[in-house]
Amino acid sequence: MNKNCDVLVIGSGPGGYVAAIRAAQLGKNVLCVDKRKELGGTCLNIGCIPSKTLLHTTESYWKLLHHGQERGLETTGLSVNFSQMMTNKRKVISGFNAGIAGLFKKNKITHLCGQASFRGTHEVQLSTGETITFKEAILATGSEPIALPFLPFDEKRILSSTGALSLEAPPQKLLVIGAGVIGVELGSVYSRLGSEVLFIEFLDCICPALDHSLSKALQESLTRQGMQFYLSSKVIEATVQDSITLQVETPSGLQTFTGDAVLVAIGRKPYTAGLGLDTVGIATNPKGMVLVDRQFRTNLSHIFAIGDLIDGPMLAHKASEEGVAVAEIIAGKKPLVDYSTIPQVAYTYPEVAAVGFTEKETQALCLTIKTGVFPFKANSRAKCNDEDDGFVKIIADAASDEILGVHIIGAHASELIGEGVVAMQNRMTSQGLAETSHAHPTLSEAIKEAALAVNGRAIHK
Repeated sequence: MNKNCDVLVIGSGPGGYVAAIRAAQLGKNVLCVDKRKELGGTCLNIGCIPSKTLLHTTESYWKLLHHGQERGLETTGLSVNFSQMMTNKRKVISGFNAGIAGLFKKNKITHLCGQASFRGTHEVQLSTGETITFKEAILATGSEPIALPFLPFDEKRILSSTGALSLEAPPQKLLVIGAGVIGVELGSVYSRLGSEVLFIEFLDCICPALDHSLSKALQESLTRQGMQFYLSSKVIEATVQDSITLQVETPSGLQTFTGDAVLVAIGRKPYTAGLGLDTVGIATNPKGMVLVDRQFRTNLSHIFAIGDLIDGPMLAHKASEEGVAVAEIIAGKKPLVDYSTIPQVAYTYPEVAAVGFTEKETQALCLTIKTGVFPFKANSRAKCNDEDDGFVKIIADAASDEILGVHIIGAHASELIGEGVVAMQNRMTSQGLAETSHAHPTLSEAIKEAALAVNGRAIHK
């Protein structure tokens, strides 16, 4: 059977499904293909959404267990029903699956399940045998976890993020190789559930993309919660028997660590298996990323690539912005994706969120800066909520006062960072942000105070 469409979208994750919807809104006949029956891609099915569901549930449990009594919340027999927790996770996922399917129906987008492989520059064949002819195509197949060659995933004890989200019970001791965002988030989930969690990180800090002040503060907080960190350390050998033993080179010498499960969280790589890129000559770099120009066009100008397939941070919201942009480019519009204002978040406790330059990045660019820092301990709402760990840090240009970066560690940082994004998108100065009225008492007042602090004007510090 042969199908024809204006725009073929391969992949239904946050880049693909958003691109499909926007293209349909612009009058295109759109067909979206995904190897999964369920829409939403990695992010919805085995990534962002299930992990945040588990993070929220376990944070609620942990807070009540460790801080409930001092807040006057007496608990008797508080316990975890792990099976029910996983059932709730699946319920959340299925609800969103249905939601995207509804949006596809509303926008008259055809969805087919199957592995798509190029058979020509305007044709793909599905694993189901169907053939699709298209005018333009958008590649949005996302990424997959990177495995260690001597420690392949079995998703039972040697875990990628996928396996870590589907365990039958928390491990007694979890070894985490890699202390980036994925590692610290999933490590936090199981630490709160009673697992002993130990991180082995090759670099000298956790979450290295963060401003150093946030990375340091986050590590200190997670350490207080009981997690252990071995930085500047490298796993050189693994033995898998009844337990899993890792030989690790640390700054103090060779050490041996044993656990019930190992989470390998050393990064992700573009997922292009089975696409047949070589068949039509679509160019990639040595890391497997698809090469595109500033309009997301591959070397075949009618085929585009977005999201984790191309260079840049592997973030769902970055993929969505690119998906909208490509759909509009296909429709003859001239959109712009401003990468300098794309935020990043770690959904730990406390949360960490940032947008713009770090101090280290401003130094590399030889920029002269000034900074303002305001602690949540001096914020009234944070005190009321008993969530006063962390701070807001704003970096501004010393001459123009334009905001160059906003960095937050604290409760609800993922929500607060939106204000920083809007400020930077509109090229606000720290003084301009400081002069905006913020409701009292709110956590957002800490942003106003940090903006005031840039020029030595903080009121409550």
